[in-house]
Amino acid sequence: MRRPTKTSAVVAVTAVLSGMAVAVLTAPAVHAATTRYEAEAAPATCDGALASNHSGYSGSGFCDSGGAVGATARFTVDAAGAGAATLAIRYANGSTARPADISVNGAVAQAGSAFDGTGAWHTWTTKTLTVPLTAGRNTVQLAATTTGGLANIDYLDVTTAGGEAGVRKMESLGRGVVAVRSGTTGVLVSWRLLGLDPAGIGFNVYRSTDGGGEVRLNSAVLTGGTNFTDSTADVTRANSYRVRPVVAGVEQAPSGAFTLAANRAVEPVVRVPLRAGGAVKFLWVGDLDGDGEYDYVLDRQTSPQKIEAYRRDGRFLWQVDMGPNSTDQDNIEGGSSTIDVGHNDGVTVQDLDSDGRAEVAVRIANGVTFGNGVRFTDSNNNRQFIAILDGLTGAPRATAPVPTDYLADGPMYARFGVGYLDGVNPSLVSFMKNRIGSGDFNLMFAAWRFTGSALTMQWKFLRGNQNLPDGHNTRIIDVDGDGKDEIAEIGFVLNGNGTLRYTLGPAGVVHGDRFHLADLDPGRPGLEGYGVQQVNPSGLRDYYYDAAGGGIIWRHTESGTADVGRGMAGDIDPRHPGMEVWAFSGVYNAATNRLTQSSTSLQPWPQLGLYWDGDTTMELLNDGKFEKWNPTSPTTTNSVPRLLTTSQYGAVDAAQGNSPTLYGDLFGDWREEVVHTNAAFTELIIFTTDRPSGTRLYTLAHNPAYRNAMTLKGYLQSHHVDYFLGAGMATPPRPAITYPPR
Repeated sequence: MRRPTKTSAVVAVTAVLSGMAVAVLTAPAVHAATTRYEAEAAPATCDGALASNHSGYSGSGFCDSGGAVGATARFTVDAAGAGAATLAIRYANGSTARPADISVNGAVAQAGSAFDGTGAWHTWTTKTLTVPLTAGRNTVQLAATTTGGLANIDYLDVTTAGGEAGVRKMESLGRGVVAVRSGTTGVLVSWRLLGLDPAGIGFNVYRSTDGGGEVRLNSAVLTGGTNFTDSTADVTRANSYRVRPVVAGVEQAPSGAFTLAANRAVEPVVRVPLRAGGAVKFLWVGDLDGDGEYDYVLDRQTSPQKIEAYRRDGRFLWQVDMGPNSTDQDNIEGGSSTIDVGHNDGVTVQDLDSDGRAEVAVRIANGVTFGNGVRFTDSNNNRQFIAILDGLTGAPRATAPVPTDYLADGPMYARFGVGYLDGVNPSLVSFMKNRIGSGDFNLMFAAWRFTGSALTMQWKFLRGNQNLPDGHNTRIIDVDGDGKDEIAEIGFVLNGNGTLRYTLGPAGVVHGDRFHLADLDPGRPGLEGYGVQQVNPSGLRDYYYDAAGGGIIWRHTESGTADVGRGMAGDIDPRHPGMEVWAFSGVYNAATNRLTQSSTSLQPWPQLGLYWDGDTTMELLNDGKFEKWNPTSPTTTNSVPRLLTTSQYGAVDAAQGNSPTLYGDLFGDWREEVVHTNAAFTELIIFTTDRPSGTRLYTLAHNPAYRNAMTLKGYLQSHHVDYFLGAGMATPPRPAITYPPR
C-alpha cells in the first residue's frame, strides 16, 4: 500500500482568523512528494511470508522472504512523470549480510547491493539509492543473491521531484450572499470567501430598499470575517444585499443579490417553497442552472418514489418517477429502482463533466420515467443501470449498465458519492450490495466517468471472501496527500484505481456504524481515522489509526460485547491539542489517548458536528438541537447548553430518522447550514447562522474533502475538511483547485 507524505513551500499574506493575525495562502503548495509502499500489502508481493513477529515495523507487518537465493520483494510504483527518484528501503537484519540485486522495470540498478546486519531483527535501518522511473507504473524488485535470502523488508519510500499539486476541477461558486434577522433590528449579511480568492481581498456591502438605489453600508473595506451586521435596515420593507470584492483598492463586479422580505420573522432561517408531495429523506445540492449558486434535488418517499429538482428560490424544475420497482422499500432487499431507504441512497448530485452545471446521477431499472417524460424500459426487472440526468430538465444524458456479477442474487442497493480519483476529474463512485439468500452479502464498488456524452465504467472491485469490513457509511478523501482521492469504508480503503490499499480486518476490526477521517492530530503528519464497533467478539469498542497506511495507533477494549452505535470526532475542548473523539465511554483527546471527561453522564451525545457560532471549535447537532458542550463545566448529556431547537421554527426530522435531510456549507460564510422540511413537506427550512464572526476561512465547499462528503449519504456523519479545523489552528493551505467556466 502507498502512504505519501509531502514537504511544501508556500506563499502567504495576512488575514484574520478568530481575531488573530494569520496567513492565507495565495497559491497551491509546491511539493516534493514521498510515497510509501508497504511490503506486506497489495500491490506489493513477497516471496515467503508476511510476518509481524519482530517489533518496530510500519503498517501491519513486513516481508520475510525466507532463506532462499532469488527470493524477491516486489513493489509497484506510480510516477507522475519520467525522471530520477530516490528509493529508501527500510529493512532489518540479524548479524549476517544479505545482499540483493535491486532492479527497476527489469533492469538491474544496483547489483549485489549490501544489506548489512543491523544487530537484531527488531532493529530497522534505511538504505537509499537514486534510480530512473518512467511515467506511469514501474516495478521495483529486490532479489536475494545468497542462500540467506533477503533481509526483512518493511517498506519502500519513493521520493520524486517537486511540482504543483494536482488541480481538480471544482465548482465555480458565486458569493452565496444571504441575510437573516439578527435581533429585533439587526440583519446579519454573510457571503463566501472563495477558495481561489486573491490575497488581501476585501469587501464592501451594499443595500437596496424596496428596489431603490444601492447604499454602501461599511465605512472601511471589510477584511475580516465575511459577514456584516446591518443595524440601520428598515425591516418593515424589503431589503436586497450585494457585496463587491475589493482587490488592490479597486472594487470588482457585484455579487448576486439576496432579498430579505419585508417584515421577515426574527429567525436564523431561509425558507424555500416546495410543491405538495410526500415525505423527504434526503436532499442534495448542485448548481443545476450554472448561476454559481446551489439548487436543490430531493426525494419523495411515496410509492412509487419520486425525485424532484428546484432552483434555489423554490421554482420547480422537474420530477422523475422511480416506477413500479421502487415500491418495495425494504432497507435490506429493496426493489431494483428503490432509493433512499436505511443507509442506502443511489442518488447524488455534482458537476460530473465540469461544464459549469451539475448533473444528477441515479441508479435506475425498468419503469423509471425521466424528467422529460421518457420512460426507461428493460425486459428484466432486476437488471439495473446508472443514468446521468441533465440538472435543468431531468432528461437522461447517458446511461450504462450496472455489472451483473451478482445479478443471480437479485438487485443491488446502492450508495453514491463523487471523488477525484485521478486528482483532476470527478468520478461517480458506487457502493452496491445485495444478499445471498438470507445470509451474507455481496459487495461491489465501481467508479464511473461522465464525459458529457458518455458514461464509462473505470473499474469495479468485488469483495468476494476477503476480510474487508464495511459499515453504513463511505468516505471519499485523499488519505495520502498525493492529490488523488481514495475510497474508505470503516475497515478498508481502496486506491483511486480500484485496488485494495489496506484492510483493518486482520487488526481485529469488524462491522461498525460510524467512522471519521480527518486531521485529528495536527501535530502528526497526515490524516487519522477513528471508528466504532458493533458487537466485536474481541470486546473492541473503538480504535484510532493512520488513515494513509492503516496502522492502529490505539484501541479501546472492554469485557463482553456491545453495539457502539455512535462515535464522534471534533475539537470540542480547546484545552487540549487537536480533536476529541468519543462514543459512550467518555471523551478522549485523540492525539494523546487521554481521557479528558471520564463521566459518561457528562459527555455530549455522539451524533453530528456543526460549525455555527463563529469560533473554530465544533458545535453539536443532536436530534434537532444545536448544542455547545462546555468542557470546563459540563452538564448532563441530555442538558448540554442549547443554541437552537429546530422544532421551534416548524422543522421536522427527515423521513426514517432523527437527522436533517442535508447539512453543509451551502451559502454565506464558511459556517454550515442545516436543511429540514416543515411537517407538510411543502417547504425547506434551511437554518443559517445569525451570529457575527471574525473568523475568516474560505468556503468549506471549496475544500476537496468536504465537498466530496456533501455528495455522500449513508447514515449521516459529520463532514470534515482535509486540514485541522479547531482551536489554535494554523491557516489552511489554499486548495489546489480550478474552476470550470460558467
